[in-house]
Amino acid sequence: MDTNIIEKLDRIEKLLLEQQTMQKQVLNFNETCKYLELSQSHLYKLTSTGAIPHYKPNGKKIYFQRQELDQWLLRNRMDSQDEIEQQAADYLIKKGKVKL
Repeated sequence: MDTNIIEKLDRIEKLLLEQQTMQKQVLNFNETCKYLELSQSHLYKLTSTGAIPHYKPNGKKIYFQRQELDQWLLRNRMDSQDEIEQQAADYLIKKGKVKL
């Protein structure tokens, strides 16, 4: 068989496995590393310090809920420059420093 075809089949298989993982609601440790694009050591550090929500149903293996991971990723939102300027304008209007 042509090695090019084998390489393409390997890529297709990998993509299918990744797609299957993204459909799951509960991820294991390795799936979470891939999902968050973190090294294993960094994810271990986050779990050991309690910085990331996780589950240990039997006290050993670590699992994560994808929805909670998404919320964790979206924490500490940074306002856009337009939002900051609007907040400043609203503050000045509220304090009576600027009149429309």
